[in-house]
Amino acid sequence: MEASAAPMARRLMDEDTFTKNFNNVVWPKETYLCYEVELPDGDSRVPPGRDKGFLPNKGAYMSRTRRHSEMRFLDLISSWKLDQKLCYRVTCFISWSPCADCAQRLAEFLWENSHVSLRIFASRIYTKRKYGDYEAGLRTLQAAGAQIAIMALEEFEHCWETFVDHQGRPFQPWDELDPKSRYLSEQLQHILQPTAPPSLPPLYFPPSHPVPGPSFRSLRGSSG
Repeated sequence: MEASAAPMARRLMDEDTFTKNFNNVVWPKETYLCYEVELPDGDSRVPPGRDKGFLPNKGAYMSRTRRHSEMRFLDLISSWKLDQKLCYRVTCFISWSPCADCAQRLAEFLWENSHVSLRIFASRIYTKRKYGDYEAGLRTLQAAGAQIAIMALEEFEHCWETFVDHQGRPFQPWDELDPKSRYLSEQLQHILQPTAPPSLPPLYFPPSHPVPGPSFRSLRGSSG
């Protein structure tokens, strides 16, 4: 019997690309999306090694048609034709939260595919209104069943270990990672819960006064 071909090695992101795009205190123009799909036992619809990966947005300099990373991911996952009798859990780590258009398309995907659950962790909040009302878009996405949170140290470390060609080097947090993450977490809470009591948006949160919010660990365990 011939041995089956070994699956191709999964492509990893280089360190500089990860730091440049996921550093939450800078403002890169690109968007990168890292994804993980938790597959049911016995499922074989996802090609070997493709249950984890990353996608950048496809800009005008790469092709004539611009394609946001979220839309590229929907193209990918739709091509797998996942078994509707099974349940799939998808986790995405995005350098920018979805714009209004992408949020709407992701929501439509969830409405049409009840066998797929989605959790999104964003490094920073996309606030341009070029593609519509980003705040309403995020609320629509949440209403469709998606869990949305801001990346904290735990998520950055997880992405570094899972998606980056780090050559055995540990993740090195940049200055202001934690306070910026807490600040963005509060901003996201105000977007997703617009009736919450208003509060002053400080630029820095002392370590002794963390802003409560969902963490990678709590969201990973919240669906069973």
